[in-house]
Amino acid sequence: MCGGIAFSASAAEPETVTYTASDAVIANPERGFYKHTETHSTGYTPLNAQTLAGYRDQGITQILRVFYLEDFASGAAISDAYLAKVRADLDTAREAGISVIVRFAYAQGGDWPYSAPYGDASLDTVLAHIDQLKPVFSDYVDVIELVQQGFIGLWGEGYYTDHFVADPANPGVVTAADWEKRNAVLKALLDAVPDERMVAARTMFSKQQYVGSADPLTASDGFSGSDQARIGHHNDCFLASADDYGTFLSDPITLDQEYLEADSAYLPVGGETCGVNAPRSEWASASAEMQRYHYSYLNRDYNADVLNSWGETGLTETAQKLGYRFVMTESTVSDDSVSLSVRNDGWAAPYNLRTAQLVLKSADATHPVAFEDHSDVRTWAPGETVTLTGLLDEVPAGTYDVYLSVPSASSASGDYAVQVANQGTWDAATGLNDLKQKVTVG
Repeated sequence: MCGGIAFSASAAEPETVTYTASDAVIANPERGFYKHTETHSTGYTPLNAQTLAGYRDQGITQILRVFYLEDFASGAAISDAYLAKVRADLDTAREAGISVIVRFAYAQGGDWPYSAPYGDASLDTVLAHIDQLKPVFSDYVDVIELVQQGFIGLWGEGYYTDHFVADPANPGVVTAADWEKRNAVLKALLDAVPDERMVAARTMFSKQQYVGSADPLTASDGFSGSDQARIGHHNDCFLASADDYGTFLSDPITLDQEYLEADSAYLPVGGETCGVNAPRSEWASASAEMQRYHYSYLNRDYNADVLNSWGETGLTETAQKLGYRFVMTESTVSDDSVSLSVRNDGWAAPYNLRTAQLVLKSADATHPVAFEDHSDVRTWAPGETVTLTGLLDEVPAGTYDVYLSVPSASSASGDYAVQVANQGTWDAATGLNDLKQKVTVG
């Protein structure tokens, strides 16, 4: 039956509604293209609310915010003034309904080639700064979707560093003692970031060094809350060379590729392209890799030459499929239950906890109804369809409109709720998805 018609159901006449998929780019949280933003202690540029609102108009709901701490690299505490500016930025993002991928670093590279000293901070300084940032991570857990490891090396990418290799002139040689220091930074960050948020490492090898294993997560380990289950991946040289400029470090390289394919089923993966490397950087290969590695986010502006080579069709499909894309296929109501089928047409599942539920609304009452199974949307795997059932035995007698709700676990704002990719079902005012059904209970 047409998705635009509402039905009343009785025990004798369960009714089914089918839904029409939308091809629109959906401005859903914690997925899709992002905009790169950065600011410096040497000259702070705050976020602009109007600019962030413009991103949402483009279907973009997230930014990468790199906070550079140049003035504090020598060992000084992060100033209260700087921390206040960080908080003000996150307040601005919250008001705009924008999620933030956060990274802290001490230095950027200038013109190639780069040479020591690079300007990052010692282990003791990094640990002290992470401790200072812990309240920020906690107070803005609704806005911060993910924290990239950062801190070490130029751009916080862990390579060109004065303090985390034995010889800064040879940054590719990392000793066991160097790994101990790097692991200490990752451990401190995992402890400082709230348990419900993940930290992304720059290379698979750095995660493997920390957890002491090259075995990827399995279904039983994913979302367990362990350190291994909270360390995702970001690749800031995606597609640029055979090993993405040192991102894939295994020998043979296929070991890291297979590891990332399996590990990423339960973790955030994203980053940016950084150079043309045809044919691998072209659309056919790029899209296949984003699907294989469950990409959730990608820089919209860099590298422009790579992205432009994908054409408008490729860019639109990327905007549609990065992360999750939930499509309702059909629902059936009776006087004692509602069942709903939802397909994930994206390249990944959500990586932060969200609990789906039904919402029944009458003229004077609203009742949430838990699903019997599959309510954790992190388990709605790409390419699969889940069937959800809500029992109505505890709903008071009455006639109700039926909605699907997929809210943020940490924010009541509808800007952070999930919209399904169907025609005519989204209620932006409430952050609910209309099943176009009525159910009479009792």
